[in-house]
Amino acid sequence: MKHPWLKRALPWAMYDWANSTFATTVMAAFVPIFNKDFWSGGAPDTVSTFRLSTASSTAAVIVAVLAPILGAIADRGGAKKRFLAFFAGMGALATAGLAAAGHGQWAMALTLYVFAWVGFAGANVFYDSLLVAVAEPEKFDVVSALGYSLGYVGGGLLLALNVVMVRQPALFGLDDAGAAVRVSFLLVAVWWAVFTLPLLLKVAEPRPPQASGGALAAVQAGFRQLIGTFHEIRRLRIVALFLVAYWLYIDGVDTVIQMAIDYGSALHFDTGSLITALLITQIVGFPAALLFGKLGEKLGARTGILIGLVVYALACVGGYRMQHVSEFYALAIVIGFVQGGVQSLSRSYFARLIPSDKSAEFFGFYNMLGKFAAILGPTLMGSVALWTGNPRLGILAIIPLFVIGGALLSRVKTA
Repeated sequence: MKHPWLKRALPWAMYDWANSTFATTVMAAFVPIFNKDFWSGGAPDTVSTFRLSTASSTAAVIVAVLAPILGAIADRGGAKKRFLAFFAGMGALATAGLAAAGHGQWAMALTLYVFAWVGFAGANVFYDSLLVAVAEPEKFDVVSALGYSLGYVGGGLLLALNVVMVRQPALFGLDDAGAAVRVSFLLVAVWWAVFTLPLLLKVAEPRPPQASGGALAAVQAGFRQLIGTFHEIRRLRIVALFLVAYWLYIDGVDTVIQMAIDYGSALHFDTGSLITALLITQIVGFPAALLFGKLGEKLGARTGILIGLVVYALACVGGYRMQHVSEFYALAIVIGFVQGGVQSLSRSYFARLIPSDKSAEFFGFYNMLGKFAAILGPTLMGSVALWTGNPRLGILAIIPLFVIGGALLSRVKTA
């Protein structure tokens, strides 16, 4: 094989192909729309939005609390793949359950959504931590980018199919768009479960540094390690500095992801155009993530991240000046170019900074900050828009997250 590292990396990267369908079809596209128009049917927009944001925040807090603890236990017990299988299975089953939630059953639907969201985010802790098991440090950037690029393809392909189903349900023998959305939830669940199998069957998990004495011993060792790592992160100034920088700039990235459709709606762009823009971002994200992986190899991961943050800040300025839907499409292309690059290079850069025998635990902290992200940004964006009565000023409010995060990142040593 021309690239022998690819044989080990591809089954790992296929998990991005598997779970990205949840991020695109469920989180970004259909749940916000279906919650407002179907599950919370008849409720004021402010009420339905509050219900969804509460569900998302609840899931984020659960994962943020559990991630470092579970990561430490998995490190000591050699259980990364088992934890990944549990959380991915829970997420897929809960996603399938969304198809059963009927009109007005917002409590049932959003409870299932919380379980699905926790499954998605919880599995990612262990998926990210296995990067050190499938790649040498010099290949972290390329392998991480491979995962994100496959995620863009897989997520984009199924989203495209689901959008066609919703727009033309009769072509698929479905009664209406609502039935098509419910089938879409089932398709995501099946896709997620099936394409998780290559990782579970083909990726070899490293043995834990000490022999496990059973589940209880792994839990006890994990908690001891967690306490030690709190002290270690304080001592490892570089890791701590990166995590603070990451928290700030990834908050900005996640805010753009989560608020783009809402911002487009505030500018009175139609729903079809907004979904089309989401698809454009997925299509562009595939080659762009691979390109940023090569950029990380040539110039360094930190430089690649900083380039992406500059583009994000400029895109916010473009969003402020935007007048026509064609400009929204152009910004979708720009965001697609850097979104996967910033995410993938952040993961590979962090993998270089941490002890490999504690990867799940350190990635637990990494993902914990990721889940607390997109709290400050939406608050800034919404508050400024509310105070000024101008949503365009709101998008400018998140630029400091990129600027300050980038400034702190520039002080982290090149790795």
